Amino acid sequence: MKKASPQIILILSLILAGCSRQDVNINYKGNPEPLLPNAYIRLPLGTVKPSGWLKNQLEAEASGLTGYVDEFWPDLSNSAWHGGDGDAWERGPYFLDGLVPLAYLLDDERLKEKVKKWIEPVLASSRDSGWYGPVRNKDRWPLAVANKVLMQYYEATGDRRAFDVLIKYFRYLHDTPPDWPHKDWRGVRAMENAVTGYWLYRHTGEKWILETIESIQKNGADWTSYYEKFPWDSAAAVDKTIPHDGTPEGMTAHGVNNAMAIKYPGLWYQQSKDARFKNAVFSGIAKYDKNHGQAGGKFSADEHLAGNSPAQGTELCTVVEYMYSMEELYAIFGDNKLADRLEMLTYNALPGATTPDIWSHQYDQQSNQVIVSNIKREWSSNFDDSNIYGLMPNFGCCLANMHQGWPKFIESMWMATNDNGLALVAYGPSVVKAKTGKGNEVTITEETDYPFKGSVKLSITTEKTSKFPIYLRIPGWADSVTIKFKNKTIVVKGGTQFRLNERWKNNDQILIGIPMEIRSERRYNNSMSLFRGPLLFSLRISKEFKSVKLKYDNFAYKGSIDWAIDPKSAWNYGLLLDNQNIMRGLKVAENSPGKYPYADKDDMIWSADSLKYLKWGADPPVVITARGIRIPGWGISNNSADVPPVSPVKPEGDPEIISLVPYGCARLRITEFPVMDIVLMEDVIKQGK
Repeated sequence: MKKASPQIILILSLILAGCSRQDVNINYKGNPEPLLPNAYIRLPLGTVKPSGWLKNQLEAEASGLTGYVDEFWPDLSNSAWHGGDGDAWERGPYFLDGLVPLAYLLDDERLKEKVKKWIEPVLASSRDSGWYGPVRNKDRWPLAVANKVLMQYYEATGDRRAFDVLIKYFRYLHDTPPDWPHKDWRGVRAMENAVTGYWLYRHTGEKWILETIESIQKNGADWTSYYEKFPWDSAAAVDKTIPHDGTPEGMTAHGVNNAMAIKYPGLWYQQSKDARFKNAVFSGIAKYDKNHGQAGGKFSADEHLAGNSPAQGTELCTVVEYMYSMEELYAIFGDNKLADRLEMLTYNALPGATTPDIWSHQYDQQSNQVIVSNIKREWSSNFDDSNIYGLMPNFGCCLANMHQGWPKFIESMWMATNDNGLALVAYGPSVVKAKTGKGNEVTITEETDYPFKGSVKLSITTEKTSKFPIYLRIPGWADSVTIKFKNKTIVVKGGTQFRLNERWKNNDQILIGIPMEIRSERRYNNSMSLFRGPLLFSLRISKEFKSVKLKYDNFAYKGSIDWAIDPKSAWNYGLLLDNQNIMRGLKVAENSPGKYPYADKDDMIWSADSLKYLKWGADPPVVITARGIRIPGWGISNNSADVPPVSPVKPEGDPEIISLVPYGCARLRITEFPVMDIVLMEDVIKQGK
């Protein structure tokens, strides 16, 4: 048999290599060779914009701390990042990491002027060496955050200067010795630079950028081995052997480091193509849940990993960084469980740590939070005021960093696909205007009150009929979802991805019905948490807000205030549920989300018109009535709600009607409920009480 010539072998190998490569999006830049293809492609800032209640939420952010904190907090008002003689480290970049997307998602001229005030000095600071930022800063860590700021700014404005600063800085990293000590933030968080690095590579194809990322991966902290071994399990939390220091070991126990680092093996997987790094991501998430998990997809971090008790806290920085990691990882892997978790974090833990007007925030939130005060808690290492809703309870990092949560979530609600379509990643009122197919620009308007209600309408606007796929994420918690389009009705199983590859014309619609059935999850001491859709529910506790003075000056600028909150009703209830029919005894009332969708009655809301705080008078978008029985022996321990008694609990009183509201609407809350012994309550159940 005659051998094939070398030329034919080369041609065949090139053809086979091309066939093994997935489709390549011609409208948006996915991963080029030699990187593995992205599952999905993140769209440039401004492609997805909020509408409905989500726009209200961003407007609350703009009229709250995000929109004004740089005018009165010295760490920002006098920041060296815009020419002052104050803070030259992370707080300026952290603030911009939320301000930039917020300004351009709202198209808010006042906020865009603020961005300009900050960005112009940053752009002008770039040196011949490639280093940039304040002269006094010699640390690479804040530049890792500033890189993401410039990346977003370039996407929103097309200002080439931002792109050039990034290229010069990555050339600096390439040409200088590694400086990633494992005991310092820049070493522990070194792979945060890879987010921008891979973005640059998608735009340039320059191989030296991949060399830079490889050097960072090899010389930064080894998070992959950490997730494989995971030394800080729940036993270490109970035994108090988790280190709370600045050693390399202590840095791996730090909550925010963990929330950031979970994406690092996934980022490197794109380049290494080694399944070990993919496995490390999902193993790490599972170990967080098992050893430090809190209801709603978060994990304890007050300031360090702290076990499963619902009395432990979770830092707001941990929440927003965990969200961002889910967003990045979903684009890499396309695993729906990541998007399910992203929605839960966004729609529960994020609003749960701020007041509805976003003029105050908590450093540490608790799943079972029955009093908000500046008295000592059993935090792993945080200070007594960490639980206050205020300007700067505990460290100022959350005041600087919290702003990215909502805007970056909205950026990630839709993504591009490798076959030139669009993927609906996270549900909520939004508008995406993007190129599809062979370059045709379409607008898809998503009308919905999700997550408060389950009906979604997608309306397509296009100048010409074109064929392109639309991918719909079907939540894993839903048994099935009904989809109607072009006179077709299809029922799709939960946890899947449904692809509609159709010729779409102007005014076509897709109707999605997501059943919002109540479901339960077993938690600490066999307690129970209730969910409806992606929303977690908590006991509604009557409350009284009290203005307090803490160790710092809250400056009393517009709505800036520090709140303690006292309970004015009983909180020590166990749930009376029929495990065979969980809906028995439960009633759901839906309301329209208002200007402040995460407000409950008696929350204090800043009025810019009257220049004072007013009590909110409306119910949340969803209220569930249930039956509960007070548990006299369940009380306060170390100034927090004691851990729930082991369920099932012997009932000692009569059933009462209690109200449950979304976790994010509950400044005071019980979220992990003891469950009453249903056998002992059989007569009560039969009588329908």
